[in-house]
Amino acid sequence: MNKILVTGGTGFIGSHTVVELHNAGYEVVIVDNFANSNPKILDQIESIIGIKPEFVELDLCDEAKVAEFAAKHTDIAGVIHFAAYKAVGESVQQPLKYYRNNFYSLINVINAFNSNLNLVFSSSCTVYGQPDVLPVTEAAPVKKAESPYGNTKQIAEEILQETCAVSPDLKVISLRYFNPVGAHETALIGELPIGVPQNLIPFITQSAIGKRGPITVYGNDYDTKDGSAVRDYIHVVDLAKAHVAAIQRLEQQKAESNYEVFNLGTGRGTTVLEVIGAFEQATGEQLNYTIGARREGDVEKVWGDVTKSATALGWTAELGINEMMSSAWNWEKYLKDNPF
Repeated sequence: MNKILVTGGTGFIGSHTVVELHNAGYEVVIVDNFANSNPKILDQIESIIGIKPEFVELDLCDEAKVAEFAAKHTDIAGVIHFAAYKAVGESVQQPLKYYRNNFYSLINVINAFNSNLNLVFSSSCTVYGQPDVLPVTEAAPVKKAESPYGNTKQIAEEILQETCAVSPDLKVISLRYFNPVGAHETALIGELPIGVPQNLIPFITQSAIGKRGPITVYGNDYDTKDGSAVRDYIHVVDLAKAHVAAIQRLEQQKAESNYEVFNLGTGRGTTVLEVIGAFEQATGEQLNYTIGARREGDVEKVWGDVTKSATALGWTAELGINEMMSSAWNWEKYLKDNPF
């Protein structure tokens, strides 16, 4: 039973990945500093899988502490690196905070394990900007980032690719996510935004339960089927399973090179108004929404070509928009009765 380190393992995607790693037979070590997560998630994970994974509270920007951690955990067979700040708006206001945290943490992890490492990196479809061709493939050009957060993902990929070029023992898969949503079927873990949600689905669920006012649909004059923006939404459980598939690909030495990139999405685009309709259909709740002006920096439409993930990783998304909406709603209702 190989031991996998999950950095940021109490976060939204990290916590679901810890569960799926356990289900696949791995032993998991979680590192987090709770900068944008909650310690109670450790208890929630234990309730789902029956054991509490080993946990170390650690700031990965502390180079000495990371090196000390690695020296004590020489049996770690791979790392899934989620730990990063992720609020786009905040990154615009505090760019140095994002560059320091997101780069130092990654570099310290690589250095601590002496580049002899299987690493799965949490990247983003934001690296594509507004693609020239849809669906967007991994071969599409990386465009200038719209925010410091997005830029950290682009530069982190460059750091990894360039380090792999001179470190053959470092083996990396970068996973470019589209829009992760939903929650675990138990409703014990899910997305837990701090403050006002910046993403559509948690704002929808918080609006439906009475924590927020009406939803604003930013723009209804895009060149899409109903005028609202299009995204590729993917259930977080499907996304978590893709990380297991990526670690297994590295372990089984099936990678074509020591640096690979994969899109993770459903391969289908869904408009904002379609999401609102799907939520209402899946939950029976009526949403109050208004149409607003386009939001600066928003991409009109993007969805991914996931052929490469299907053929090379042996992974495809299985859960649809109804499961995404119903599970997110069940999580929101759980939080109402069990506030963190």
